[in-house]
Amino acid sequence: MRISVIGCGYVGLVTGACLAAAGHEVVCTDKDTVKIGQLNAGQIPIYELHLDQLVTRNCLEKRLRFTTNAGEAVRAGDIVFICVGTPPLENGDADLSAIDSVARLIATEVRTPKLVVEKSTVPVQTGLQLRQALAVYGRKSGLAFHVASNPEFLREGTGVEDFLHPDRIVIGVDDESAEKSLREVYQPILQRQFDCPVHPSVCPPQRQTECMVTSINSAELIKHASNSFLALKISYANAVSDLCELLGGNVEEVTRAMGLDPRIGPHFLRAGLGFGGFCLPKDVQAFIRLAERVGMDFALLREVEGINKQRIQRFVEKIRRALWVIKGKNIGVLGLAFKPFTDDIRFSPPIDLVRQLLAEGAHVTAYDRAAMERTRTVLPEIGYGKDPYEAAANADALVIATEWPEFSVLDWERIHGSMARPLVLDGRNLLNPAFMAQMGFEYHSFGRAQ
Repeated sequence: MRISVIGCGYVGLVTGACLAAAGHEVVCTDKDTVKIGQLNAGQIPIYELHLDQLVTRNCLEKRLRFTTNAGEAVRAGDIVFICVGTPPLENGDADLSAIDSVARLIATEVRTPKLVVEKSTVPVQTGLQLRQALAVYGRKSGLAFHVASNPEFLREGTGVEDFLHPDRIVIGVDDESAEKSLREVYQPILQRQFDCPVHPSVCPPQRQTECMVTSINSAELIKHASNSFLALKISYANAVSDLCELLGGNVEEVTRAMGLDPRIGPHFLRAGLGFGGFCLPKDVQAFIRLAERVGMDFALLREVEGINKQRIQRFVEKIRRALWVIKGKNIGVLGLAFKPFTDDIRFSPPIDLVRQLLAEGAHVTAYDRAAMERTRTVLPEIGYGKDPYEAAANADALVIATEWPEFSVLDWERIHGSMARPLVLDGRNLLNPAFMAQMGFEYHSFGRAQ
């Protein structure tokens, strides 16, 4: 099928590359001409496992191309996926101006009927507004537009795996034609009728995918409800962690036992610095605002948000108690991205942590495998180590802020010898307290006995 993708950010780029890998002919466009230039030069602007090989392979095989000509791009596809950003406004609402601009673009540039698919995360009833906007902007053409919602469930760091081997595909439609077209789009993925370029150990072929057809409103609600529930699990684990510290329990033992119950499950029950990134905080805010607009007080989610906002300050208090005075101290920070296997620092707890340490007068040297270049643009005043050992050298304290797996297998004897004071504060409960004590470290974490 011929597919257009509007927006080459994280969702759009992964969507375009994966649909091309599934055998479709895909054209991607973005208003950022620098980004399109990078992609046409074979450079991937985001850090995402396997994405580079997907883009390179499908560009070479002529199934994927990038253009700055947005009009050409929307005319090229029978189906247009909208993958533009919907950042939060100051009041917590989603900014839908980019969606509106794309609707105007599509309605004025196309010459044939199109199926327009929301891939961006949007508030419920956006599909209805999108259909109305297409009708208004395209009233002179007389063309008919079908609209569908197809929310993404991509985890940064494993987006390619999630797209090519999803646990569910949600198709929100209100007519049979739109449903038929989207089923055709996803048939190769549902039937495994394509040569998956990712190693089977990464993309397990046995994973079963359910294709769920809903109304457009339900599809839009599913995305926000899913992300808000994941945020709830994280904040619940953090609240339990605080209780464990007060009562002498071990949060890892508590949450592990909870997760063994299949009704609960182990995922996202991890205590630490809290959730970040561009999705969960934004989607929780938008869901709260959505409820307010229809007269419902979603107090549960406001508490989830409140617990999350407290995590950085609680961690800074741990650092202050351990150091007594933060001002003038050298603090090494391991991790800047909001989670491992990405370079994304949007709404990143480690970035907020570094800013608070700087505000208290600390000297910070940080290291992250993928996110240092992006961080330099927002935190040029801190030092950057070429590796974790340089970040730890001469430090009065070493902080683990992102759970990159390699941080758990560092040469801790070498780090112990290089630090001014062998003090480690683990914001992600990545390390074993007994091991760190054996190595001679003063070690602090969340919800576990020191």
